[in-house]
Amino acid sequence: MKDLYNQDYMVTGICADGYARVIGASTRNLTQKMLDIHNTSPVASAALGRLLTGAVLMSNQLKNDTDSITLQVKCQGPIGGLIAVSDAHGNVRGYCQNPHVDLPLRASDGKLDVSGAVGVGVLNVMKDLGMKEPYNGTVELLSGEIAEDLSYYLISSEQVPSVVALGVLVMPSETAACGYEIAAAGGYMIQLMPGAPESLIDALEQRVAGFLPVTVMLNAGATITEVCEDLLRGLDFQVQQEVPCGYNCNCSKERMEKALISIGKTELQAIADEDHGAEIVCHFCNTRYRFSEEELRKMLE
Repeated sequence: MKDLYNQDYMVTGICADGYARVIGASTRNLTQKMLDIHNTSPVASAALGRLLTGAVLMSNQLKNDTDSITLQVKCQGPIGGLIAVSDAHGNVRGYCQNPHVDLPLRASDGKLDVSGAVGVGVLNVMKDLGMKEPYNGTVELLSGEIAEDLSYYLISSEQVPSVVALGVLVMPSETAACGYEIAAAGGYMIQLMPGAPESLIDALEQRVAGFLPVTVMLNAGATITEVCEDLLRGLDFQVQQEVPCGYNCNCSKERMEKALISIGKTELQAIADEDHGAEIVCHFCNTRYRFSEEELRKMLE
């Protein structure tokens, strides 16, 4: 189990006599991998890192290997929009429209201005559960801070009273080429089960409001399991499962071939005749896939 604590992982459990479900995730490594792939600015790293962590937490709802959940932020802020996709095993990937957005630190507390980068917009949650049509739910952004927006979505769209906390700690680095790195990242989500007393959500919200930021504790050496145990002390927190999670893209040349075929014969013919080949870049991992003119003509056949 010690090996697990040295990597990104997700913990699930219950507390308050089974009236609350708890999901926590430590996501420093996957957020750093996202930074390395997309060369995100500090504020973009914080925004997208939070959304990736949120997707990992919500992937706990998925039951089948083919299920997936997509969190998409459509916004008017300078970051331009964000997307994170996770499967049932916490394999998450994502990107933002403007990874190099740069804003001054907030004057009020000197922290990264995530809400300023996001601005106004909507949060769309899509769950592909293998049904004929995926489930879609949309809410207006409450703050642009991501955690509050996810909590608002869960309460208003899924009628599940929830408390969500997310964090990404970006620190200067003398060894990183960009001059900074992810020191800590993670979050937790507490959801009330049917029949839970209404007073429980208020008590949990008060605990979270008075609790240290999750990244402060993770950066100090605590595991996400220990963070949850400390937060829920006295509420009989019981761990049910601890499993790895990480940044993993499922792209392949076969998938990209299907994408090319989907554009239609006319378009594909034009690419083969005019460009004599094609190159597709995966938005999630920046992997480049090259298709020769011969390969394109085989697709046309």
